[in-house]
Amino acid sequence: MRIRKIKLSELDRSLFSDFRRRQAVTDCYRREGGQLVIRSAPFIDDWSEADYLFLVQCLRRTIETGGVVLGAFEEIFKEPRAGSGGKKEVLKGFASVEAASLGSRGQYRDLTCLHVSAELRGNGIGRELFSLACMEAKRLGGEKLYISGHSAVETQRFYQSMGCKEALEPMEEHVKREPYDVQLEKTL
Repeated sequence: MRIRKIKLSELDRSLFSDFRRRQAVTDCYRREGGQLVIRSAPFIDDWSEADYLFLVQCLRRTIETGGVVLGAFEEIFKEPRAGSGGKKEVLKGFASVEAASLGSRGQYRDLTCLHVSAELRGNGIGRELFSLACMEAKRLGGEKLYISGHSAVETQRFYQSMGCKEALEPMEEHVKREPYDVQLEKTL
């Protein structure tokens, strides 16, 4: 697996042709009485074609506004056919960090995406992407990384294992857009 920055010229729907977003969720964190509690909330989280097209627009905007999109690429070998043999890079994970500052002092940089293809989760790719996203957020002037994280127990355990805590300054626009997300931060 090779992780590198994705160029604007690479960002189109075909980049995600071998990426599988699907996540079977059973339990989620919910805020009740000011506390986070685990509740049964089974559903399948997957992206439609429209979701992928919207994602491409968002990631393009991230790069155009000075942010960074990181990609984890698996190298596969194509069958040789009439001069077409060789290697091909296939996107299997990605993360994006916005350049714009958030927070009362501009201390946050926003981790807007962190996803690993379903068949490769649990192999350390998310950890690598997260660590590199933290480095990029710091390079962009952030003191902390801001995460509006999916409420699935597995997702929250991942962020906890990476040292994330509940955000001291929850961003209102994030809360309104995804009310079930858990607002987190990671000191850089």
